[in-house]
Amino acid sequence: MIGPVADRIIAACDGASKGNPGPAGWAWVIAGSTGEPDRWAAGPLGTATNNVAELTALERLLSTADPGTPIEVRMDSQYAMKAVTTWLPNWKRNGWKNAAGKPVANQELVVRIDALLAGRTVDFRYVPAHQVDGDKLNDFADRAASQAARTQQPAGSAEGSPPPPPAPDSSRKPAKGARSAKAGPRSGSKAPDGHGPSASGPARTLKAKYAGRCRCGRPYAAGESISKNPDGWGHPDCR
Repeated sequence: MIGPVADRIIAACDGASKGNPGPAGWAWVIAGSTGEPDRWAAGPLGTATNNVAELTALERLLSTADPGTPIEVRMDSQYAMKAVTTWLPNWKRNGWKNAAGKPVANQELVVRIDALLAGRTVDFRYVPAHQVDGDKLNDFADRAASQAARTQQPAGSAEGSPPPPPAPDSSRKPAKGARSAKAGPRSGSKAPDGHGPSASGPARTLKAKYAGRCRCGRPYAAGESISKNPDGWGHPDCR
């Protein structure tokens, strides 16, 4: 069980799937006293979706961190973060059915995370992925998860593994701000892809009718907020 460096744990977690579904991996990383990546772990998942990898990474982090210590979790997956901070209460009230009346996807993972969140203070912080001068912890977790997906081998500080290799600069975008969501102690015309109104002029955000993939390479789920990008629809932060 990993405890705090000071009075709270600062961490990030990420998942990767090379194909979605395809070879997948998970990773988490915890900052040291200087804020730099310190302790970390990553592992393979065989063939899985990106959403399964993201949720698994969060589950592994919460299973490892001391539940009695407040923790800040930085993530680049809006799906995983919203699943456990926004959608979860309604899913439970509706008997684990989504808004369409269908069984919740990845329910077993979400149930386990729900149990791990009980009675602890968690501040979920969304950080955009693949940013120039972006969040160091998220970048580390992203690279570690991608390496685990490619190699299908476990790695981590406890095993004496070297840090994951750096990502190429060509895969990065200008950094943008981050948003957070707290989970405290538990108390017109159609666009070409059919997602909704076409965007012209100012940025326009709407709910995706179908699941798809953003220009950054990460997927978005049906019902997730998306915006028109120069080369298609995707995450608002990727405009």
